[in-house]
Amino acid sequence: MDSSNTWIQSFIYLFIVSASVHFLHTLLISPKLTVNHQNARVKRVAQAPLRFRSDGTFKILQVADMHFGNGKLTRCRDVLESEYNYCSDMNTTRFLEKMIQLEKPDFVAFTGDNIFGSSATDAAESLFQAFGPVIKSGIPWAAVLGNHDQESTMTREELMSFISLMDFSLSQTFPSVEDNSNSNKQNPVTNIDGFGNYNLRVWGAPGSNFANSSVLNLYFLDSGDRATVDGVRTYDWIKESQLDWLRHVSQKVQEQNLDINESPSLAFFHIPIPEIRQGPLYSVVGHYREYVACSLVNTGVLNTLVSMGDVKAVFIGHDHKNDFCGNLGGIWFCYGGGFGYHGYGLAGWPRRSRVILAELGKGEQSWGGVKRIKTWKRLDDETLSKIDEQILWERE
Repeated sequence: MDSSNTWIQSFIYLFIVSASVHFLHTLLISPKLTVNHQNARVKRVAQAPLRFRSDGTFKILQVADMHFGNGKLTRCRDVLESEYNYCSDMNTTRFLEKMIQLEKPDFVAFTGDNIFGSSATDAAESLFQAFGPVIKSGIPWAAVLGNHDQESTMTREELMSFISLMDFSLSQTFPSVEDNSNSNKQNPVTNIDGFGNYNLRVWGAPGSNFANSSVLNLYFLDSGDRATVDGVRTYDWIKESQLDWLRHVSQKVQEQNLDINESPSLAFFHIPIPEIRQGPLYSVVGHYREYVACSLVNTGVLNTLVSMGDVKAVFIGHDHKNDFCGNLGGIWFCYGGGFGYHGYGLAGWPRRSRVILAELGKGEQSWGGVKRIKTWKRLDDETLSKIDEQILWERE
């Protein structure tokens, strides 16, 4: 056999091997490396750290209870009969798109029941659709879980891990050791109840004296889903291990910010605490339309927040027909109001979202620390009506 035939046979052999490898990769391996029909890739990371704008403001959009299901196939609940036939999860998507376009938030906080597990055939696919508008916008965002998210195809730990890996997400499954000790390592702290307890810091305006300092703190807590106490079914609650972590972080944040007169904090979780139901609530702004659905167990969350001293307002969800802010122990507790169209609500009562605006004080030469925190709501009506604007906290 001459050398030319040998070369041809070798070429044919290599071609067959290459074609076989390509075929096997396409048929067997590639599908396992795809998510939502997109090739696996590196997460797109949000610009860090969070910081105030050069105009001295930082705006947060709270999205409570999207209850996303399977997209176009999932029908709306509690809408007018004239709206029902063309109403689906896509109405929720369009509302989020409109809110992002109008308010142009610096950060979006999702406060649980992001997907409605029993209506979500594939939890990952539903999460991609639910968070799609904020991911498309490139705005940093974070989420906690509600009591329905885990009812689909993922556990609560899997859900938070997945959410933390999504584009532009600042969510964490566990708090980082940075907020739990004097170590500089970023390993997660796992000896804490729940999934989705973490802390985010917002730095001062660029070019200001506090450009490299945290002037606003955002606490996120997992309020759980459901539990049984003495044979009685109830909602879950924030545990003592979470409160211990919260107290530690708060103390550390305040020690680091001694050069700032007062560095306020905000908290975000899903299920309201029993103290809201017990009351009394003062200076209520908004609608108190339904019984506060909370746990039978009171672990002293309010006392902890009051004793910490830095938390000025707490933002919750869960009760869709409540959209009020009420003062309890000197701290504002504010409902986001039902956002999603597959969640229960009131026919003829527009879905709604809450906006939080923090404003810096103006020093002699540059922006200082936070001076004021305001909030208002937007309705998903023809004009995205703005209602119930109020000041939650103002530096004395």
